[in-house]
Amino acid sequence: MLTNNLKIAWRNITKNKLYSSIKIGGFAFGIAICLLIVLYIKHETGYNKLYPAMERVYRLVVQAPEGNKINRWVSLSAPGAATLKDEIPAIESSGRMLPNPQFGAGSNQLTINSLPESHYDDGFVYIDQSILDMFPSPMQYGQLQHALDKPNTVVLTKSKAIKYFKGNPIGQQIYLNNDKSKSYTITGVIDDIPSHSTLSGYGFFMSLAGEPFYPGEQQKWTSNNYTIYIKLKPETNVSLAEQEIFKTYISGHYIPELIKAGRKVGPIVNQIKIKLQNALDIHLYSADIEDDRVSTLNRGDIRMVWTFAAVAFFILLIAGINFVNLSTANATNRAKEIGIRKTIGSSRNSLISQFMIEALSYSFLSLLLGVLLANLLLPLFNNIANKSIQMPWFNWYFIPSLVLATVIIGVVAGIYPALYLSGFRPIAALKNKLVGNVRKPSLRNGLVIFQFATSIILIIGALISNQQIQYILQKDLGFSKVQVIVLRGLNAVDDKLSPLKRELYTLPTVSHVSIGDYLPVPIDGAKRNGNAFWLDGKREQDLATQGQFWRIDEEYLDTYGIKLIEGRNFNPEMASDSMGIIVNKQMIAELGIKNPIGSKITNGETWTIVGVVDDFIFESLKGEGIAPIGLVLRDSPSLLSIKVQPQHMDETLASITKVWNQFSPNQKINYSFMDEGFEALYQDVKRTKNMFTCFAVVAIFIASLGLFGLVTYITQQRTKEIGIRKVLGASHMSLLKLLSEDFIKLVFVAIVIAIPIAWWAMNQWLADFNYRININWVYFIVAGGSAILIALLTISFQTIKVIRTNPVDSLRNE
Repeated sequence: MLTNNLKIAWRNITKNKLYSSIKIGGFAFGIAICLLIVLYIKHETGYNKLYPAMERVYRLVVQAPEGNKINRWVSLSAPGAATLKDEIPAIESSGRMLPNPQFGAGSNQLTINSLPESHYDDGFVYIDQSILDMFPSPMQYGQLQHALDKPNTVVLTKSKAIKYFKGNPIGQQIYLNNDKSKSYTITGVIDDIPSHSTLSGYGFFMSLAGEPFYPGEQQKWTSNNYTIYIKLKPETNVSLAEQEIFKTYISGHYIPELIKAGRKVGPIVNQIKIKLQNALDIHLYSADIEDDRVSTLNRGDIRMVWTFAAVAFFILLIAGINFVNLSTANATNRAKEIGIRKTIGSSRNSLISQFMIEALSYSFLSLLLGVLLANLLLPLFNNIANKSIQMPWFNWYFIPSLVLATVIIGVVAGIYPALYLSGFRPIAALKNKLVGNVRKPSLRNGLVIFQFATSIILIIGALISNQQIQYILQKDLGFSKVQVIVLRGLNAVDDKLSPLKRELYTLPTVSHVSIGDYLPVPIDGAKRNGNAFWLDGKREQDLATQGQFWRIDEEYLDTYGIKLIEGRNFNPEMASDSMGIIVNKQMIAELGIKNPIGSKITNGETWTIVGVVDDFIFESLKGEGIAPIGLVLRDSPSLLSIKVQPQHMDETLASITKVWNQFSPNQKINYSFMDEGFEALYQDVKRTKNMFTCFAVVAIFIASLGLFGLVTYITQQRTKEIGIRKVLGASHMSLLKLLSEDFIKLVFVAIVIAIPIAWWAMNQWLADFNYRININWVYFIVAGGSAILIALLTISFQTIKVIRTNPVDSLRNE
């Protein structure tokens, strides 16, 4: 019987080519998109799973209330890791990571063995040896266990070792930023870090052993720059360990140091908590955690994982709906077959078996085509999602999972049509009295509504996310980011910075040149910090105002077009400006200063306010808005910003390169445009928008494919009716209205259902942005209109073909 049912299934598939193509094609697209999203979800949820015992590794996260929100961050003190391990028995090991560019992590200029050539590279991070032990990687050269035990040692990844050395580089030395007084000895080479690791993006692991970054740092509990990881002993109660860590860190050391220094212990300090975040959760559950890592903006979000999982489910459901709709719509074509088979003795169970075999045949054919489509689309999907996902052909679970999923999909999609078709009464089936039941079943209408409602929601999502990213890229930030070129690796120039700056000013298209590492856009190489500010004399009475403390030169404000609204700019000729500070309006507001010019503020040193600038946005627009900032006249000579005129950009770049080569012939020029760096900050938003757009296109395509199939079968059943109406004088337009109005009504119902769901969902998504668009009804009108237009085009293609048929032929065929 199985062989016979397979033969019948194959004959039905090949006999009705259009019908089969629509069912298989829709299913295949659904399977392909679902498979890609499943691979994406697996990648996102697989961070750090490659390492052993990750369920016992945790990152320390500090949280404290501020108004109506909870701030969370990971910067802790230098002595914290070692002290916690010594004083808490439940901790097996602990270690620190320092990714902050303020202290030399991130990007650096690199020279090898005192050779004259230098190279600008990124991926530098300071870590303790215990971090390598917690996140172990296979070694190419050296011993992993003690690679970073000694000061001034560095471990490279394989790709960095190949880039700079031939063969085994152990014992070779590198110098950073032209500082020949301090070398780093290479003690190991590890495999490249996989993209789904906490250490991904790093290529140079430098030891934290040895000297502190500034005097007294190793004993100071109130200076917070390090991320701390701990590994708990097996069978440890995590909740109790968390309480012990909080008690030891805050009550045992942090607060006593504040009191010893005569500092006020305010109510906020008493509300600070330290939480343990498991290493397996870092990638997806850190959207609201402040982190010094350059790759922070590329972190995942569990909400997007759930969103894409829902999208995959609904797209597959839309494809399944096509199968059910087309199978039930095709009922009249199978009625006589069913009636004859029942008359000659076929049982309902045997008919159900036959139809289920057909459903599984469609499902397996769709699987083969869907996997092929997914493999072809994977490079495009990786490009959109910024991933390096590979098809897991040789994983033991891959093929069995696909087969099992296909069987389940085939059974779920085929069970209703099988029960529906096998339930026909023989006499009614043979007399072809099923047309009325087939024409307007409520289930099929409901499924069409569901398909188009889902598609409309995705279209609205694509429109709103596109508008949001355009709003971000075009928003007035309070400074000018266009036509600003940033040069990196200035340590190669060393003491020739002033002559380099003067030479650049001789170029006719250069208007301003500023030397400084603190840029208003946090691009590669730009520094950030965090400082506590008080009004002078109020340190013991008031809580601190947290803000940024940037070192700039006198050309900074003009280079970036930052508006000075009170006071004056820095003047290097005035000795008093060495202790002068320029602040923004937000700093004035939070410190409560009424007459800022001449007022004094302190952050450990006392500064006199000489100017006030308008607020400008120097962090992500997904952040909390304007932050206080203080600007002082100090050197930070790693980056150079050049404001140029837009004309003849190619010639300008060539001239700048020529000047650079005069001053640094041994290092290739490294530059980027500030506006391009700004756009790169929002690649995650762009990716979300692009993925929504792709999913919307796929969903509407599959839904339209199903609608086309339905219209094809419905119009075939009404061929005789159309012929009679034409003979009686019905116009083409009235016939088109007759055949399409029922379907268009369904699309209207779908629009009504989709709009409130889409409005709620997109409001939730936009809530992540401090600067966001208002949701306009235009988006819903455009999405609804697009759905109606697509439905009309889909319906019209087949209905016009039937309407134009000669009525004589229609009646004769009937």
